[in-house]
Amino acid sequence: MNIGIIGSGNIGATAARLFAGAGHNIAISNSRGPETLRDLVDGIGEKARAVTVEEAVDFGEVVLVAIPLFAYETLPADRLAGKIVVDATNYYPGRDGSLDFGGRTSSEVISGHLPGARLVKAFNTMYYETLATAGSEAEESRLVLFVAGDEEEAKDVVSRLIREIGFSPVDTGSLREGGRRQQPGSPIYNTPMTEEKAHEAHSGID
Repeated sequence: MNIGIIGSGNIGATAARLFAGAGHNIAISNSRGPETLRDLVDGIGEKARAVTVEEAVDFGEVVLVAIPLFAYETLPADRLAGKIVVDATNYYPGRDGSLDFGGRTSSEVISGHLPGARLVKAFNTMYYETLATAGSEAEESRLVLFVAGDEEEAKDVVSRLIREIGFSPVDTGSLREGGRRQQPGSPIYNTPMTEEKAHEAHSGID
Protein backbone atom coordinates (compact mmCIF):
# COMPACT_ATOMS: atom_id res chain seq x y z
CA MET A 1 0.00 0.00 0.00
CA ASN A 2 1.09 3.59 -0.59
CA ILE A 3 0.93 5.61 2.62
CA GLY A 4 1.37 9.36 2.84
CA ILE A 5 2.42 10.94 6.13
CA ILE A 6 1.98 14.58 7.08
CA GLY A 7 4.22 15.38 10.01
CA SER A 8 7.69 14.04 10.75
CA GLY A 9 7.79 14.34 14.53
CA ASN A 10 7.86 11.45 16.97
CA ILE A 11 4.65 9.74 15.81
CA GLY A 12 4.99 10.51 12.09
CA ALA A 13 8.60 9.32 11.89
CA THR A 14 7.94 6.23 14.00
CA ALA A 15 4.91 5.25 11.94
CA ALA A 16 6.92 5.73 8.74
CA ARG A 17 9.56 3.27 9.96
CA LEU A 18 6.95 0.72 11.03
CA PHE A 19 4.90 0.91 7.84
CA ALA A 20 8.02 0.63 5.67
CA GLY A 21 9.16 -2.32 7.77
CA ALA A 22 5.83 -3.99 7.03
CA GLY A 23 6.45 -3.60 3.30
CA HIS A 24 4.48 -0.45 2.50
CA ASN A 25 5.68 2.46 0.39
CA ILE A 26 5.95 5.70 2.38
CA ALA A 27 5.95 9.34 1.33
CA ILE A 28 6.61 11.57 4.34
CA SER A 29 6.31 15.34 4.55
CA ASN A 30 6.47 18.22 6.98
CA SER A 31 6.00 21.98 7.00
CA ARG A 32 9.71 22.65 6.48
CA GLY A 33 10.19 20.86 3.18
CA PRO A 34 11.58 17.57 1.85
CA GLU A 35 15.21 18.63 2.21
CA THR A 36 14.84 18.47 6.01
CA LEU A 37 13.82 14.80 5.82
CA ARG A 38 16.78 13.34 3.95
CA ASP A 39 18.41 11.74 6.98
CA LEU A 40 15.11 10.22 8.08
CA VAL A 41 14.28 8.61 4.74
CA ASP A 42 17.87 7.48 4.22
CA GLY A 43 17.63 5.70 7.57
CA ILE A 44 14.34 4.03 6.64
CA GLY A 45 15.55 2.84 3.26
CA GLU A 46 14.19 2.44 -0.25
CA LYS A 47 10.56 2.17 0.84
CA ALA A 48 10.51 5.81 1.96
CA ARG A 49 10.75 9.13 0.15
CA ALA A 50 10.70 12.76 1.28
CA VAL A 51 8.08 14.91 -0.40
CA THR A 52 5.92 17.99 0.00
CA VAL A 53 2.63 17.83 1.89
CA GLU A 54 0.67 17.93 -1.35
CA GLU A 55 2.77 15.14 -2.82
CA ALA A 56 2.30 12.99 0.28
CA VAL A 57 -1.47 13.40 0.02
CA ASP A 58 -1.55 12.61 -3.69
CA PHE A 59 0.69 9.57 -3.14
CA GLY A 60 -1.17 7.96 -0.26
CA GLU A 61 -4.07 5.57 -0.45
CA VAL A 62 -4.04 6.17 3.29
CA VAL A 63 -2.75 9.47 4.74
CA LEU A 64 -1.58 9.70 8.34
CA VAL A 65 -1.84 13.18 9.88
CA ALA A 66 0.55 13.68 12.81
CA ILE A 67 0.80 17.44 13.25
CA PRO A 68 0.06 19.82 16.13
CA LEU A 69 -3.69 20.28 16.29
CA PHE A 70 -3.48 24.06 15.97
CA ALA A 71 -2.23 23.55 12.39
CA TYR A 72 -5.16 21.43 11.20
CA GLU A 73 -6.48 24.16 8.89
CA THR A 74 -3.29 23.85 6.81
CA LEU A 75 -4.39 20.38 5.64
CA PRO A 76 -5.30 20.45 1.93
CA ALA A 77 -9.00 19.61 2.12
CA ASP A 78 -9.56 19.33 -1.62
CA ARG A 79 -6.76 16.82 -2.09
CA LEU A 80 -7.82 14.70 0.90
CA ALA A 81 -11.41 14.23 -0.26
CA GLY A 82 -12.07 10.51 -0.73
CA LYS A 83 -8.88 9.47 1.08
CA ILE A 84 -8.68 7.42 4.26
CA VAL A 85 -7.17 9.93 6.69
CA VAL A 86 -5.71 8.70 9.97
CA ASP A 87 -5.96 11.43 12.59
CA ALA A 88 -3.10 10.97 15.07
CA THR A 89 -3.45 14.43 16.58
CA ASN A 90 -4.21 15.36 20.18
CA TYR A 91 -5.38 18.60 21.74
CA TYR A 92 -2.92 20.05 24.24
CA PRO A 93 -4.07 23.54 25.32
CA GLY A 94 -0.56 24.51 26.44
CA ARG A 95 0.73 23.93 22.92
CA ASP A 96 -2.33 24.49 20.76
CA GLY A 97 -3.87 27.43 22.60
CA SER A 98 -7.54 27.81 23.39
CA LEU A 99 -9.58 26.27 20.57
CA ASP A 100 -13.36 26.36 20.48
CA PHE A 101 -14.65 22.99 19.32
CA GLY A 102 -18.29 23.93 19.76
CA GLY A 103 -19.00 20.77 21.76
CA ARG A 104 -17.32 18.53 19.18
CA THR A 105 -14.30 16.30 19.60
CA SER A 106 -11.07 17.42 17.97
CA SER A 107 -11.48 14.69 15.33
CA GLU A 108 -14.95 15.96 14.48
CA VAL A 109 -13.44 19.42 14.00
CA ILE A 110 -10.80 18.03 11.65
CA SER A 111 -13.45 15.99 9.83
CA GLY A 112 -15.45 19.18 9.34
CA HIS A 113 -12.40 20.78 7.72
CA LEU A 114 -11.98 17.75 5.44
CA PRO A 115 -15.38 17.14 3.82
CA GLY A 116 -15.29 13.90 1.88
CA ALA A 117 -12.30 12.49 3.74
CA ARG A 118 -12.79 9.11 5.44
CA LEU A 119 -11.42 10.00 8.87
CA VAL A 120 -10.22 7.45 11.40
CA LYS A 121 -8.84 8.45 14.80
CA ALA A 122 -5.82 6.25 15.60
CA PHE A 123 -2.14 6.31 16.61
CA ASN A 124 -2.82 9.07 19.13
CA THR A 125 -3.04 7.14 22.40
CA MET A 126 0.38 5.42 22.54
CA TYR A 127 3.72 6.99 23.49
CA TYR A 128 6.00 6.99 20.47
CA GLU A 129 8.78 5.00 22.14
CA THR A 130 6.29 2.26 23.00
CA LEU A 131 4.98 2.36 19.44
CA ALA A 132 8.53 2.04 18.13
CA THR A 133 9.54 -0.94 20.23
CA ALA A 134 6.51 -2.88 21.51
CA GLY A 135 5.11 -4.46 18.35
CA SER A 136 4.81 -8.24 18.65
CA GLU A 137 4.23 -11.18 16.34
CA ALA A 138 2.52 -13.09 19.18
CA GLU A 139 -1.13 -12.02 19.03
CA GLU A 140 -1.91 -12.94 22.63
CA SER A 141 0.69 -10.50 23.97
CA ARG A 142 0.10 -7.61 21.58
CA LEU A 143 -0.60 -4.15 22.90
CA VAL A 144 -3.60 -2.22 21.63
CA LEU A 145 -3.91 0.74 19.29
CA PHE A 146 -7.39 2.24 19.40
CA VAL A 147 -9.43 3.31 16.38
CA ALA A 148 -12.54 5.47 16.09
CA GLY A 149 -14.50 6.58 13.07
CA ASP A 150 -17.84 6.82 11.32
CA GLU A 151 -17.05 4.51 8.38
CA GLU A 152 -16.52 0.80 9.00
CA GLU A 153 -14.57 0.12 5.81
CA ALA A 154 -12.06 2.86 6.59
CA LYS A 155 -11.63 1.55 10.13
CA ASP A 156 -11.07 -1.95 8.73
CA VAL A 157 -8.24 -0.70 6.50
CA VAL A 158 -6.54 1.11 9.38
CA SER A 159 -7.06 -1.90 11.65
CA ARG A 160 -5.30 -4.12 9.13
CA LEU A 161 -2.33 -1.76 9.06
CA ILE A 162 -2.21 -1.84 12.85
CA ARG A 163 -2.07 -5.64 12.85
CA GLU A 164 0.68 -5.63 10.24
CA ILE A 165 2.96 -3.60 12.51
CA GLY A 166 2.44 -5.89 15.50
CA PHE A 167 -0.41 -4.35 17.48
CA SER A 168 -4.09 -5.17 18.06
CA PRO A 169 -6.78 -2.71 16.94
CA VAL A 170 -9.69 -2.03 19.29
CA ASP A 171 -12.65 -0.02 18.02
CA THR A 172 -13.87 2.65 20.46
CA GLY A 173 -16.80 3.74 18.29
CA SER A 174 -17.70 6.85 16.32
CA LEU A 175 -15.63 9.99 15.91
CA ARG A 176 -17.83 11.61 18.54
CA GLU A 177 -18.00 8.90 21.20
CA GLY A 178 -14.88 6.96 20.29
CA GLY A 179 -12.85 10.10 19.72
CA ARG A 180 -13.79 11.32 23.19
CA ARG A 181 -12.72 7.99 24.68
CA GLN A 182 -9.28 8.37 23.07
CA GLN A 183 -8.54 11.95 24.12
CA PRO A 184 -5.74 12.90 26.56
CA GLY A 185 -6.76 12.31 30.15
CA SER A 186 -9.02 9.35 29.40
CA PRO A 187 -8.38 5.96 31.06
CA ILE A 188 -7.04 4.47 27.80
CA TYR A 189 -4.75 7.36 26.87
CA ASN A 190 -1.01 6.61 27.06
CA THR A 191 -1.65 3.43 29.04
CA PRO A 192 -0.19 0.33 27.36
CA MET A 193 -2.62 -2.57 27.60
CA THR A 194 -3.54 -5.85 26.00
CA GLU A 195 -6.80 -6.33 24.10
CA GLU A 196 -8.60 -7.91 27.06
CA LYS A 197 -7.70 -5.02 29.36
CA ALA A 198 -8.51 -2.50 26.65
CA HIS A 199 -12.08 -3.73 26.24
CA GLU A 200 -12.59 -3.52 29.99
CA ALA A 201 -11.14 -0.03 30.15
CA HIS A 202 -12.95 1.70 27.30
CA SER A 203 -16.30 0.02 27.99
CA GLY A 204 -16.31 1.68 31.40
CA ILE A 205 -15.94 5.23 30.05
CA ASP A 206 -19.16 7.22 30.10
